[in-house]
Amino acid sequence: MLDFIYWPVSWIMRMWYKFFELLGLGSQSAITWVLSVVFLVFTLRVILYWPAVKQIRTTRQMQELQPQIKALQKKYKNDRQRMAVEMQKLQKEHGFNPLLGCLPMLAQAPVFIGLFHVLRSFNRTGGIGRVVNVCEDIPDPATCAQVNAGIANYAFTPEDVNNFMHANIFGVPLSSYITQSAETFKGFFGFIDTPSRALIAAVAVPLMIVAAVATHLNAKASVARQSPDAATQPQAKIMNKLAVYVFPLGVLVSGSFLPVAILIYWVSNNAWTVVQQHYVFKKIEKEEAAKKERLEQVRADRAPKPGARPTQGKKGRAKGAAAVIDGDVVSDEEAAAEGGEAAEDDGAPSQTGSGAGGDSAAQQPKKKPAPGQKPNARKGQQGQKSGGGQNQNRSGQGQKRRPQGQGSGGKGPQKKSGGGKKKHR
Repeated sequence: MLDFIYWPVSWIMRMWYKFFELLGLGSQSAITWVLSVVFLVFTLRVILYWPAVKQIRTTRQMQELQPQIKALQKKYKNDRQRMAVEMQKLQKEHGFNPLLGCLPMLAQAPVFIGLFHVLRSFNRTGGIGRVVNVCEDIPDPATCAQVNAGIANYAFTPEDVNNFMHANIFGVPLSSYITQSAETFKGFFGFIDTPSRALIAAVAVPLMIVAAVATHLNAKASVARQSPDAATQPQAKIMNKLAVYVFPLGVLVSGSFLPVAILIYWVSNNAWTVVQQHYVFKKIEKEEAAKKERLEQVRADRAPKPGARPTQGKKGRAKGAAAVIDGDVVSDEEAAAEGGEAAEDDGAPSQTGSGAGGDSAAQQPKKKPAPGQKPNARKGQQGQKSGGGQNQNRSGQGQKRRPQGQGSGGKGPQKKSGGGKKKHR
């Protein structure tokens, strides 16, 4: 059913086994087989290096966007569909995919399953899982062991299987495990002395402890690099505790059910993760520091000279100001070109004021009033012209003054009491 996984895993492992055999390490040596398992891990991790780097970058980007994500969740808490649409917009705008964070882990799982099955298939005497028991009708242990060693194991030939059954670490076969049933020990008959469970535990338990400690340290290093906002999220707190404490405990408990070669795989995988995380995080920190330094340098170069007034550019920024698009520092003009904005001609006329002719009227020199003409009348005429007939002068500017004594009712001048005739003495 999963032969498409078993065959590639066995081919890669056998390639490394033959390589170290050519180096003279010995076809039945445990070192040759251990190195073939270790370099199987390294081959996988090299293939998954760029997805792993993308995963780290995506994780850091999601941590930086946590305030925006939290705001969207709060805003659309009653509308799941709208929340999903807005989250997709946010992800597309910043160019990241959360599924990339799971890719390295998902890719390693089939390799782990494939290696586990291939290692168990070297000893087909127990019939564990989907492994067929070849010694079901063979009571003699010696005959059973010879029959088992004569069956090919995917890419491994019968000769390779025979060599693997001879390989051991301090008398413990690489395919043995602590909870192994007594029936499966028949496969080692005639190759090595049957190991006791205490001897298997003496080799397996230190590997289990190293694998658990390495898992704990890797998880702790990842949690320490999280942003404060991301670390305070309730879900993040739960996942961090699971990664730091529960997962290492799971490695320690499940180690008793795993072959010694799988424990070696786990230790070497965690060792690669420690080195890779240290290297990748240092590289990302250097890139971010260089980008920040470049942005500050561009801003300093394009800043106005002391005492000079900066000219206002598009979108309210000063001309020559720096902007950041997709992580690159660009100028204001380049940012406008990225957004599809057409450059405007510096000499184009701009309309200001209330009318189209406001600028030309304002630029005309002021003339002195003609002899006999009152200044107020001139001001009233200018106000009517510049305002397009819309603005009215206050306090009767531009109109003739009313004669002294004229009332608000528009009546003519009132005569003084006593009549308008002069009195004669």
